[in-house]
Amino acid sequence: LGLFFLSVGMALDLTVVANNWPLILSGVLALMLAKGVCIYIVARIMGSDHRQALDRGVVMAQGGEFAFVLFSAAAAAGVIGVEVNANLTAIVVLSMALTPLFVLLHDRLMPAREVSLDGVEAADGLSGSVLMIGFGRFGQVASQSLLARDVDVTIIDNDVDMIHNAERFGFKIYYGDGTRLDVLHASGAASARAIAVCVNNAQDADRIVELVAHQFPQAKLLVRSFDREHSLRLIHAGVDYQIRETFESALQFGQAALMELGADRDDAREIAEQIRERDAERFELEMAGGSLRAGAHMVFGTALPGVPTPTPFTAPKRKARTLNADEVPEEE
Repeated sequence: LGLFFLSVGMALDLTVVANNWPLILSGVLALMLAKGVCIYIVARIMGSDHRQALDRGVVMAQGGEFAFVLFSAAAAAGVIGVEVNANLTAIVVLSMALTPLFVLLHDRLMPAREVSLDGVEAADGLSGSVLMIGFGRFGQVASQSLLARDVDVTIIDNDVDMIHNAERFGFKIYYGDGTRLDVLHASGAASARAIAVCVNNAQDADRIVELVAHQFPQAKLLVRSFDREHSLRLIHAGVDYQIRETFESALQFGQAALMELGADRDDAREIAEQIRERDAERFELEMAGGSLRAGAHMVFGTALPGVPTPTPFTAPKRKARTLNADEVPEEE
């Protein structure tokens, strides 16, 4: 793709552009306007709303790369002259170059897309023992244990499509942005015993943690973490519980892989537990050292220069004893 655009740039004759810039500029505008209008009309016919059709018209208004093939074939057949070929090529190339600028301008000038709340109930005056923020792939599984014990759970999310899909399966999800303090109040955060942050964005999670820690200290704060660095931030922020979203599933996956290779179930489970404990020790080192490299020597398979060799998993059960006393030199 890079070579293609490099060849496109090489096809642009700047001398032709300088000599015929009024014609080329008007040609670029005419091409993009005509193509954009056609795409807009087709999109509306196919069922897109005004905003969607306009977005597609702006993004796809540039000339296509197949135009270069047509222009070259037409010039070779004598249908168009060399100068016309150069002008048309310049028009298409410049339309490609200007498209990102038009997209940025379009995004800046267009008003923010309004979220349709038809059929969705916004969070207001809610209460519950647990407030769960986010009902994506993580929150859906996390909620099952609570719901199985009939815990009073209030769930909010800001994805309207997800809310509609959840309702088809019998879940009641309220619309609300958990990064806003007024929404947290409306969702019953002030009376919740626990707040579970299950959003699919680390920055949003950090913002919610900051609000909850300052405004709702009575609630236990459980947070979905995205990676090791995020877990460190959450611990420093004072959350009651955090877990990396892929950690336990990855351990189970590795355990299953060992068993498929013939390892005993108990041995595979023991290895997984050793890795879990080793990871916890590594995490404590990283907390104390303030760096992800603080516990790097505890990861299996690493060969970092200057890193000490890790200690064994299991400490010896009895003191060492000499097996061959005759070979030990006497002290002077």
